[in-house]
Amino acid sequence: MDTLWMFVVHRRHQLLVDSALHVSAVVQSIVVAAVVSVLIGILVYRSPLGSSIATALASAVLTVPSFALLGLLIPVLGLGVASTITALVVYALLPIMRNTIIGLASVNPAVTDAARGVGMNRLRVLTHIELPLAWPSILAGMRVSTQMIMGILAIAAYAKGPGLGNLIFSGLARLGSPNAMPQALIGTVLIVVLALVLDGIYVLLGQLTTSRGLA
Repeated sequence: MDTLWMFVVHRRHQLLVDSALHVSAVVQSIVVAAVVSVLIGILVYRSPLGSSIATALASAVLTVPSFALLGLLIPVLGLGVASTITALVVYALLPIMRNTIIGLASVNPAVTDAARGVGMNRLRVLTHIELPLAWPSILAGMRVSTQMIMGILAIAAYAKGPGLGNLIFSGLARLGSPNAMPQALIGTVLIVVLALVLDGIYVLLGQLTTSRGLA
């Protein structure tokens, strides 16, 4: 325990920087994935065939191991942030897209009919009625995707990606040296802690952005 504490004290600046980069990469990826997923969900949720095809394609990506996907992206995008963010966005698509489709499809038709009856056009019904009602489902998908890519980002150190994965890989590569195990262990623990913090932020965001009737 003393060794772990001394490592944290002496490397606190690096730990803070790596933690900030890890969270930044995850948040950026989730924002991009959410925009793409919601747009696709809006386009296909009224079509059972379109919904099935979109979900199947996004599901197929999850069958590709992260190392393999990064290996395919590196020759195209090179090492570093571009390959990492692209891989994270691809992996984050399915939960958000699936929940968007489910959320929009489960809106009561009587509600949308009433909205059209008072003069709302299709776009206003979507933005003022359907998306707000589907928001809790969309947010739940974002939470799942965030937790998933927090761990995947650690593996992206293989592609020289940012974040705490570099700390873990470096420690595992030097097993046997005095600071190797504390380095890998601290990197792992920080990822878990940051994942819990982000999940707590999602809970707070849900409470602030979900209407009282839906809550």
